[in-house]
Amino acid sequence: MIATTGGRTDENGILLAKEVARDLKISYVDRKKSSIKELKHHYNKDVLMIGRNRLEIHPITANEPVFFHPNSAMFRLKRIMIGLDDPFLRAVQLSEGMTFLDCTVGLASDSILASYVVGRSGRVVGVEGNRYLAYLVKRGLHEWNSQLLEMNNAMKWIEVVHYDHLLYLKKCPSDSFDVVYFDPMFEKTINESNGINSLKHLAVYSEITAEVLSEAKRVAKRRIVLKDHYQSNTFDKFNFIVEKRKTAKFHFGYIHATM
Repeated sequence: MIATTGGRTDENGILLAKEVARDLKISYVDRKKSSIKELKHHYNKDVLMIGRNRLEIHPITANEPVFFHPNSAMFRLKRIMIGLDDPFLRAVQLSEGMTFLDCTVGLASDSILASYVVGRSGRVVGVEGNRYLAYLVKRGLHEWNSQLLEMNNAMKWIEVVHYDHLLYLKKCPSDSFDVVYFDPMFEKTINESNGINSLKHLAVYSEITAEVLSEAKRVAKRRIVLKDHYQSNTFDKFNFIVEKRKTAKFHFGYIHATM
């Protein structure tokens, strides 16, 4: 990974790009008049572009950049605020003051909703295995202005950590989170979901194993929740109680922490 500025920048933009490069311990490269495509080809590396309004990761193997955006969380939150249902919230059964561990935070769409529900008195931690994506999302959650106070607060309250989720679970005390959540990225889900397609070049592919679930059960006080493709065998393999949705390609399953 190398860091550079947007195409049109100034001294402040250069200073910011150099600051981000220092944070991530990667090289800063003067943009000059080079395109991102030219930089990827010349250095044979992914490019982190630090623009005026956002950071973009340009993987060398992809044509489209990855950048933080609350995605579906915005309209989902607006629906929730007027009392409408959300399948994710129905699965996790959160309430104000509770604690939520998202082991596969990605762009944090579900964690934003969790943060809104548990409020300032609760706690939401999102674990991301790719350190560049973790950095991008952490900054994005604090800097994105949705023009909606409730949304902005929910984003800022999320703690993003760069960690392998199994190792993070192992270092957590027993019964330290009410809900432990997994939304793993598998090839099947990527190929059939445009919303997360751009992340496939940065994704950390980790199966839900017996060891992971054992640690999740130790850490969770109430339940472990899994979001996965409707054809996934993980639900049956580990005896998840599944809420099937006829028209959805993803289902939610849960295990009570005491099971």
